[in-house]
Amino acid sequence: MTAEALSQGVPDLRCGGVSRRSLLTSGASAVALAPIAAVAQGRASVQAPGQVIDPRAVVSFELTVNGRARHLTADPRTTLLDALREHLGLTGAKKGCDHGQCGACTVLVDGTRVLGCLTLAVAVRGPVTTIEGLAEQGGALHPMQQAFIDQDAFQCGYCTPGQIVSAIGCVAEGHAGSDAEIREHMSGNLCRCAAYPNIVKAINQAKGEMRS
Repeated sequence: MTAEALSQGVPDLRCGGVSRRSLLTSGASAVALAPIAAVAQGRASVQAPGQVIDPRAVVSFELTVNGRARHLTADPRTTLLDALREHLGLTGAKKGCDHGQCGACTVLVDGTRVLGCLTLAVAVRGPVTTIEGLAEQGGALHPMQQAFIDQDAFQCGYCTPGQIVSAIGCVAEGHAGSDAEIREHMSGNLCRCAAYPNIVKAINQAKGEMRS
């Protein structure tokens, strides 16, 4: 038993230079990250018994973003927001609070609103749509984008991409029946410039065209 083990009150069960404490720590990390690594690699390889996965090792995976398949190699802890911004150069989704409280990073995954800063990129299942993918081919704006312009529903513009994407999700979910309902279901998207009245007007303008 070593002096370190005695000072911590933990038996030092060393075998081949590996302590009980380090073995438990590395083992827990391997168990936690094994499912993510397996999913990210498409289960192309089977983990050998006793094999320890380095949680810092990069993995390869694929995302379908704005209709295009994109191949990435990244740390399995990479968020969807960082994958879009840092790896794919799609900087429309903004990093605001980075805690899922402001909505600036909102994107659509298979048509559903998702906070990019709280979503692991390797865990995404379904096509991702960002603000860059809303405009139609030829440059025609999405009805919601045009409505935000028409209604002057922004000031500094930092939160606007997330607001627009979230507004599209709000309409698609059927939560734009009244001004009160719109406010309730858009409450996760914060606007420090307080452009909320015009945002509601923009959603009311766009929802009819979107539904048709």
